[in-house]
Amino acid sequence: MTGATATRGLPIEIHGLTKRFGPVLAVNDVSFSVSPGKVTGFLGPNGSGKTTTLRMLLGLVTPSSGTATIGGQKYTDLSNPGDLVGAVLEATSFHPSRRARSHLRVVARACGHDEARADVVLELVGLAGDATRKVGGFSMGMRQRLELASALIGDPEVLILDEPSNGLDPQGIAWLRDFMRYLAGEGKTVLVSSHLLSEMAQTIDEVVILSHGVLRAQGTLASITANISASNMRLRTPELERLVPLLDHAKFTYTRIGPDELTVHQITPERLGPLLAQNQIVLYGLSHEGTDLESVFLSLTEGLGFGEQGATA
Repeated sequence: MTGATATRGLPIEIHGLTKRFGPVLAVNDVSFSVSPGKVTGFLGPNGSGKTTTLRMLLGLVTPSSGTATIGGQKYTDLSNPGDLVGAVLEATSFHPSRRARSHLRVVARACGHDEARADVVLELVGLAGDATRKVGGFSMGMRQRLELASALIGDPEVLILDEPSNGLDPQGIAWLRDFMRYLAGEGKTVLVSSHLLSEMAQTIDEVVILSHGVLRAQGTLASITANISASNMRLRTPELERLVPLLDHAKFTYTRIGPDELTVHQITPERLGPLLAQNQIVLYGLSHEGTDLESVFLSLTEGLGFGEQGATA
């Protein structure tokens, strides 16, 4: 990794981005920025609007309003977008009989690059030893690496990845983490969406959190966690439906994160314990949460989609 390399990436700017699909408001007035030389995590539950936002950024979906620019220009206005932006949004249907090197040579020719770039990117993603293998025999993780190699053909300044760790084993995830850090160290702009919160916490410099199409937070992980109370209690009980009215009556803020599990926010064991004991609530588990990425994510996105957040302000 080159720590002193001059910044060479391009900033991403999202301003007032909104998208409606008929009556469905998929993205609602979202604004955020992504800086070069950093790995920015784009987080949110399924259906939060992340992929729609990325597709608008890449000119694949037309916004209802607002703008999305890369280096101050819309993607569709870039003179040679393949040289500036590499993206992996969804799995490609590779021809099973085509060999990895042959596939990348086709991509290179289509983008106006020297076919020699195929071997360069195969080396970068750790597939040099599999260059002559047919793609049909690749594992899902190897296909993910080949997708990434395709995105890097033009040596882009900006890399946009949607759930790139899908299909990777733990070793592959560790490799991807180091690779994204390497690219950021080279000054590139890296925007990556993911649901693997523990891995993202070890990778990202900044985070953008989206939920129900609305921006919930942006900044460094430290700045976001500083605004979230460290006193959260997560509990699991078969009596959740009996517990919820008690929490409402006590004006405790909580988030349901599973059919028998919830997190009570901004509370200490000394305050929550007596309530549970006095009402003889059976517990299967009780733990104190810190301000890690998962805690922040659950607090800002209303859990994992199994239920509602208690409105107890």
